[in-house]
Amino acid sequence: MNLSLALSSAQSALSATATQTSIISRNITGAADPGYSRKLGLTSSLGLGGVKLVSVGRATDTALYFRMLEATSSSSAQSTLLAGYERLSRTVEDPELNQSVTASLGNLTASIQMLAESPGDPVLGAAMLTAAYDLAGTLNDASRTVQETRAQADSAMADSVSRINDLLRQFETANRAIVAGTPSGADVTDHLDTRERVLSALSEEVGISVVTRPGGDMAIYTDSGVTLFEKSARTISFDRTFAYDANTTGAAVFADGVQLTGPTATMGIKSGALFGHAAIRDEVAPTYQRQLDEIARGLIVAFAESDQSAIPTLPDAPGLFTWPGAPAMPPAGVALPGLAGLIEVTANADPARGGDLTRLRDGGLADPLQPEYVYNATGEAAYSDRLYGLIAKLNAAQAFDPATQVNPNTTLSGFSSSSVSWLEAGRKQADGEASFRATFLERTKEALSNKTGVNLDEELALMMELERSYAASARIISAVDNMLQALLQATR
Repeated sequence: MNLSLALSSAQSALSATATQTSIISRNITGAADPGYSRKLGLTSSLGLGGVKLVSVGRATDTALYFRMLEATSSSSAQSTLLAGYERLSRTVEDPELNQSVTASLGNLTASIQMLAESPGDPVLGAAMLTAAYDLAGTLNDASRTVQETRAQADSAMADSVSRINDLLRQFETANRAIVAGTPSGADVTDHLDTRERVLSALSEEVGISVVTRPGGDMAIYTDSGVTLFEKSARTISFDRTFAYDANTTGAAVFADGVQLTGPTATMGIKSGALFGHAAIRDEVAPTYQRQLDEIARGLIVAFAESDQSAIPTLPDAPGLFTWPGAPAMPPAGVALPGLAGLIEVTANADPARGGDLTRLRDGGLADPLQPEYVYNATGEAAYSDRLYGLIAKLNAAQAFDPATQVNPNTTLSGFSSSSVSWLEAGRKQADGEASFRATFLERTKEALSNKTGVNLDEELALMMELERSYAASARIISAVDNMLQALLQATR
């Protein structure tokens, strides 16, 4: 090898080493960033000796990365569902603390039994009235919690949609830079990292699938096949509903006119936080509301008063528990939206509101001006038939709305217990799924990091090798320089 070739080879090696050192420095700087992929300097040999840097690449594992996106969406959906179930579970709490509908119903039944054994005791009558107020209040509070949970889910959906739109704009910027730089061989690895970070964040909100196109381009679809990005970002739209009651139907989310959420969506999303919030708002909470409404209806039915005439002519009417539609009874066998939030104790039993406690024993709560609703016409203090009759009705099977998704033919207490079991079963399943999905996601991220992340020990070892290579190339250049100096002196 002549001196000029040796010098050229050493200079090219020096240049390549300097660039490789710069790449390793980038890797060391990005080691703490979970979205950073290890950069690689791709070199090739020159024909007459030496090396040159061809391009800068990055460590990738496409299959594992796509699996991580799917795991992220699944984990996000389950954790969102769990949070919704836990908010609804506040209506149950610990039954032993008498904070649930079931516990309050049990307290009322016990107070009726005690009053039936001493029907003339006003203290026991007051205790029964208090238990009735507690039960009605518990139902009111539970209904309010359900609708607040729906409103919170709706608000979270609005936040999710806003974040999705922002992420799609970020994706478009990064994707445009990649498409522009790839044909010319420019270093677009940082833009690729940015694009993957955006995809990872996007998968938290909605389940996605991606398709890589020639030239580094990429398209994004929901897990149900709806386009989110193809050459440009699609607009995701949602009209937030600020106040909820049992009759409110929340708005759906759309992607350029294609419905993504709601029971009527033909291409509805299947995972991600947006899916979880929509499921709580549109499915879980409304079903639980129907159960509460049916408990309220069952109470009104069980405590209803009937015409005690020899030949009855008056219809049954709400007694101790009433509602705004009184004196009519709620429709039979079907949940009346929001009834749990409307049920109340009649003023006709409460002395503080102009009522009379003895009507708990004697009847006449439906309408004090209609003596036909009085069971104890003589006012006998020891009369307890009406109270025992109430206990019998509470223990009798009723027909409940099948749309409640629990046993539709059972006692009121049985239905209430089934509702608690339904809610707890859903929460427990969501808890188990959330734990499993979170663990799977963590392991997938760890595997991906092992494949594409930065190992500081390896990078530092490579840096030392490059330093030795740099020093060797520098010595060659110095030696060639000395030889050239010697030749010049010899020719003088």
